[in-house]
Amino acid sequence: MNEENFEVYDGVEVAPSAILKIKRPDRYGKVEGLPDEELALPDELERMVYQQEFAPILALPIPESKCGIRPNIDESGKPDWGAFGTIDFDRYKGFDKARYRADKLREQLKDMVIMAGIINDRIQGTAKYKVIKYVKMGIVETDSIRNSDMRQLAKLFLRIIKLRKDISELQDKSRQRKHQQYEKWLDSLG
Repeated sequence: MNEENFEVYDGVEVAPSAILKIKRPDRYGKVEGLPDEELALPDELERMVYQQEFAPILALPIPESKCGIRPNIDESGKPDWGAFGTIDFDRYKGFDKARYRADKLREQLKDMVIMAGIINDRIQGTAKYKVIKYVKMGIVETDSIRNSDMRQLAKLFLRIIKLRKDISELQDKSRQRKHQQYEKWLDSLG
């Protein structure tokens, strides 16, 4: 073997490849003439990428809250209601169970109307409207419909009718309760 291929360190002959250190390039790269401290941090770059990728989702509208009170968020990311979470505030504000239930049913109704629209688009022709009319009148039962899309549409249609009726009843109860509270308040004044 040639002596030229080996180097001597502390009296030991070592092959040149063992003393070479592979220098890996910086994972994020470098900008010539700019120190590493002035470059963007990896977390900041990642946040910018996520923000760009999820921009369409973040731009979607969110349903408005009917409550003007918004909780503070504590350091663990959970709502911190503070004084608004107390029993005294609930007594002052009052909670209308009928209105709350009507709002929840209204959300379900909105979802069902969307589903019914999707299924309605899948069924061709206008005979579906007669079938729905007969189901509404009670002439045809939903379980006797052979076409699965039509059966689902009929069931959704009946459920939508029931939800609308329930919402209307709950709103009437809420109005009556409010009216009674106002009458009681007016009687206490005079």
